[in-house]
Parts: sequence; structure tokens; C-alpha cells
Amino acid sequence: MLNQPMMEKLVAMRLQGMVEGLKAQEQDRAINELSFLERLALLIDQQWSWRENQALARRLKAAKLRGPASVEDIDYRTARGLDKTVVRALAKDSAWVRNHENIFVLGPTGVGKSFIASALAQKACRDGYSALYLRAAALLWEICEDRYQTRSTILTSQLPISRWHEQIGDPTIADGILDRLVHNAHRIEMRGESMRKKRNPGQDEKKE
Repeated sequence: MLNQPMMEKLVAMRLQGMVEGLKAQEQDRAINELSFLERLALLIDQQWSWRENQALARRLKAAKLRGPASVEDIDYRTARGLDKTVVRALAKDSAWVRNHENIFVLGPTGVGKSFIASALAQKACRDGYSALYLRAAALLWEICEDRYQTRSTILTSQLPISRWHEQIGDPTIADGILDRLVHNAHRIEMRGESMRKKRNPGQDEKKE
């Protein structure tokens, strides 16, 4: 039987992964065939995995992503201009975040821009980065200035980049914002019919 005081000390030290590992080992008849160091290595691996999973859960909760999107669930079968090679390259190790690069996901209403953005952000969380999903009517100058060359940003828009300048309005602010965002950004340009219409035929299309 497991030593209760020992287990309580492990819990007090927040070594829940080792607690769960010890309980699993107690139920495994073949565990006695392993040496002490082999069993200890298993416990350390389980504690490491538990800690990593807890950290990921905290990052995902803080990110407030829109739905359970993941890069593994992206639908490439529907014709909407998605380049699988480009998306997978961005998702691999999330190097775009490490390099402080941006991503623009462009296309008409309903083609899945928010899903793509959330999926890439979720993959970044899995790769150890933090994220935050926000909806904004306008991109403020202070946000771009604060994140320039120190953070990465994913933007989704129904408008082509050529119309962003007029949408922002103030020419000086528009020049500053676009200069800080556009030049180091990857572009994912989508097209096609609304994915919502395909999922809910006959229902009115809702705007993003």
C-alpha cells in the first residue's frame, strides 16, 4: 500500500503527476520488473507531462479562443483558397511567433477566417506561447506601436489590404499602423461560399 504521509507531501509540493504515477504503478504487476531508476524515470516523465498539460490548459483558458479550433481540424477539401503547405508551415513549431511575424487571414464573410486564426493561435499555445483572442472595431495606434518587432499578431478581415488605409481614416495613423504590420506578415487569402451556409442550409447567414 502507498505510504499516505509520503503522498500527502507530494501533493503539498504540487507533484500531482508523481502521485498519479505512483498510483498507476501500484496497480501494475509488471512494474517490479523495472529497476528503481527506471521507475523513478517514469514518475519524472509523468510529472513533467502533468505540469506541461496544466500550463497548456492555463494558456488556452487565458487565450479565450473562439471555439475548439485546431490545425488538425482545418478542412482543405472545401474550395476556399487555402494552401495546405502554407498553413502547415506556419503551424510547424509556430516559428512565426518566435520571429515576431504577423499573419493576415483575408476573405469574405463566413469562409472560416476566425477558425484559421484560432487554430494557429491554439497551435502557438501548444508550442509554449501565450495568446489572446480579441474582437476590435478599429486597430489602435498604441497596440501596433507596443507590439512592433516584439510580438506577433493575427488579423482577420473581410477587406483587402488595399482598403485598410481608407478604413482607418487618419492618413498619418494609417501609414504608421500599416508600416508596422504589413511588411513582415504572412497572408492567407480565402474565397468561396460561407461555411456556415454549408453547415446550416436554409438559415440566414450571420456576419462575423
